[in-house]
Amino acid sequence: MATPAVESIRNVAFVGHGDAGKTTLVESLLFKSGAINRKGDVKEGTTISDWEQDERDKAHSIRASLLRCDHKGHRIHLIDTPGYPDFQGEGISALRAVETAIFAISATGGIGVNTRAMWAQAVKEGVARVIVVTKMDGENIELDNLLASIRETFGDQCHCWDLPDGTGSSFSAVYSVLHPPDKAPPAAADALSSSRDPLMETIVEVEDKLVERYLDGETLSDEEVGRAASRAIASGTLTPILFVSSDKDSGIAKLLDFIVDDTPGPKVGLQRKPLGIEEGDDPGERLPDAKAPFAAQVIKVVSDPFVGKLSYVRIFSGTLAASGTFLNSRTGKTEKVGNLLEIQGKEQKAVESASAGQIVAISKVDSLNVSDTLSDEKHPCRYPPIDFPQPMVQLACEPKKRGDETKIGGALARLAEEDPTFKVKRDEQTAELIVSGMSNLHLDVILHRLKKRFDVEVETRIPSIPYWETITGKGDAKYRHKKQTGGAGQFGEVWLRVEPTARGEGFEFSNDIVGGSIPHQYVASCEKGIRSALGQGVVSGNRVVDVKVSVYDGKHHPVDSKDIAFQIAARNAFREAFRMAKPVLLEPVMKLLVTIPVEKMGDITGDLNGRRGRIHGMETTGNYQTIEAEVPLAEMATYCSELRSMTGGEGTYSLTHSHYDVVPPNLAQEIMAKAKKAEDDDD
Repeated sequence: MATPAVESIRNVAFVGHGDAGKTTLVESLLFKSGAINRKGDVKEGTTISDWEQDERDKAHSIRASLLRCDHKGHRIHLIDTPGYPDFQGEGISALRAVETAIFAISATGGIGVNTRAMWAQAVKEGVARVIVVTKMDGENIELDNLLASIRETFGDQCHCWDLPDGTGSSFSAVYSVLHPPDKAPPAAADALSSSRDPLMETIVEVEDKLVERYLDGETLSDEEVGRAASRAIASGTLTPILFVSSDKDSGIAKLLDFIVDDTPGPKVGLQRKPLGIEEGDDPGERLPDAKAPFAAQVIKVVSDPFVGKLSYVRIFSGTLAASGTFLNSRTGKTEKVGNLLEIQGKEQKAVESASAGQIVAISKVDSLNVSDTLSDEKHPCRYPPIDFPQPMVQLACEPKKRGDETKIGGALARLAEEDPTFKVKRDEQTAELIVSGMSNLHLDVILHRLKKRFDVEVETRIPSIPYWETITGKGDAKYRHKKQTGGAGQFGEVWLRVEPTARGEGFEFSNDIVGGSIPHQYVASCEKGIRSALGQGVVSGNRVVDVKVSVYDGKHHPVDSKDIAFQIAARNAFREAFRMAKPVLLEPVMKLLVTIPVEKMGDITGDLNGRRGRIHGMETTGNYQTIEAEVPLAEMATYCSELRSMTGGEGTYSLTHSHYDVVPPNLAQEIMAKAKKAEDDDD
C-alpha cells in the first residue's frame, strides 16, 4: 500500500491487564487482515509482537510493539502494550500516539489492576475508549456479572455494541445490537432487543436534533446513526463493548470492521494542540494534514543492535521525507533524518516519506529522547511531555567485574533513554549508584538486559539511607595538634564551640578570635577542616547539617604552625564538641499517597502504623480509598512487594520527599553502633 491518506489511517493501542489476551488478539487481527500468513502463539514464543527473547522466555509482553495491517483500504497501526503494571510506561507512551485505546478484558479473569490504571491514563490523554471482552470460549463465564462490573467501574456510557450467541463452548458468533439479524438465536434475541434502546439513546445524545427526532419516534437512517455513533465514540460519551474469541477466530472480522468504520481517525479523533517554544509564543495550528507544517513527537526509543538507535515518532501534521531535516524543540538543534522506517514487530522497512497520522521510526539520530517534539524549522512548536509515573523501587548496584566501572554508567544511561520509568543516579551523600524502577520485576528485567546487551553484571542491595546528623544542645572543646618528626613540625591549637541552628539553615562559621591567638590565614584553615568533618559525619558517618561553629581561641607556633595543622586541630575539636552537644540523627520522611480497595483499609492503616507512618487524610472514590501519610524512607524499602501482597495487586502508591525528622533514640543508637563497628572493622 502506498503512503496512506490521513483519512484512511486508524491508530489503536491495545491495553489492559496481563493475561487478558491482548497479544493473541492483535495476532488474530493481523492474520485475519492478511498482514501475516501464520498466527503465532504466546506460549510457544512465536507471536510477531513478543519477539524479544526475554518476552518469549516469560511468555508475556515487556515492551510495546508497533504493528500494522491494511483492511478495507485503510491502514491500521496497532500498538500491543504490556499488561503488567511493572511496565505501564510502555502503555502510557502508546496512548500519546493513538486516537483509540482498546481495553482487553478477559471474560474469565475480569477487570485487572492495570486495566483501571490505563483507563485513567486514557481519560487523561482524551482518547476514545473501546472495550473488547476476550476469551469468550472460556469456562465458567458469568457475563451479566462482568458487564455490571464494567459499568460500575468505568461508567454508564459503556454499552454492548454487539452480543455473543453464547459463552464457553457455545460461543461461535456475535450479532450487531444496532443491526440484529432477523433470526437471532433465542439465547441472544432478547438481549439484543433490550440492549438496543440504551445504546441508541447514548448515540443520539451527541446532537439535540437527533434526540428530538428519536424521541418523536422518527426512524433514523443507518448513515445518520453511524455518523452519530462515531462522534459519540470519539468524544468518549460512548464506550462500545465487543466480544471475541481469538482461539475460535470468532468476532475478529467484526472487530476489524469496527476499527475501520467506527473508531476515529486522526482528523476526527483527539487533535493535540502544540505549544510555543518559548512562553507566549503562538505555534499556530497543526492540522492533521500532509500539507500542514511538520510536527511530531517521539513516543519510544530503542537501541537496535543492527541499525543503532531507533526513535518511534507519531506524526501529528505535515510530511517528513527520508532525506529531510527537523528541529528538536528540546535541544534547539536541527537534525537530519538517518533513515525513515515502517515497523512491523522486529521487521523494518525503509520508506521515502511519512505524513500526518502515521507512526514510523527514525534511525541514527542519537540526540532524540522520549517526549521530544520534532517540527519544521520555520514553524517550530512543542507538545507537552508524556507524563510517566515516578519509579518507586530502588536498588544500589555495583559491577561484579573489575573494569566494568567505566562501562556501567554509559550502559545504564542507554537503558534509561529507552525506558522513562527507569532512572539512574549517583547519590551524592552515600556515593552509591542507585537504579530505580516500577517494581523488583521491572528492575530484574532491566538488569538482565544490561547483562545481555552490554555484558555488564551487577550486584545489588537495598540502598543506604541518607541520614543526617545534627545537634540539639551546645558543646565546647579544644584540641591541640602537635607533630615533631625531626625537621619542621606541625602545631595548631583550636578552641571552639558548637550550637544548633534552625532546621534548614545549614552550616554557619563564626570567627570570634580576639587578639590574634590564631592568625587570620589559619582561621580559614580551621573552617576548611570543620567543613571536611561535616561531610564525613561524627556519630554515624553521615552528613552534618544545621550547626553553628564559633572558633574563639587557640595557639600557634611561629615556625611549626601550618595550614594542615589547623585543619586537623579544628576538625578534631569540632568532633569532640559535637559529641557533647546532644547529637541526633535526622532521617528522610516521605509523603505517601496509597490507593487501595476500601475493604483493605484496616490492613493498610495497621501496616502504616507499624512503619512509623503518620496518616494525615483519606479520600474515597468509588470502591477505592486514597490515604495520605508521612512515612520514614527507611521503612519503605520493601513496600512495593508487600503492598501488592496485602491488596492482591490492586494497591498503588507514590512517594515524594517531604522533610527530615529526628530518628527515635532507640533506632538512632542502633545506627550509630553499626557505624562504629564498621569504622572499627576498617581500622
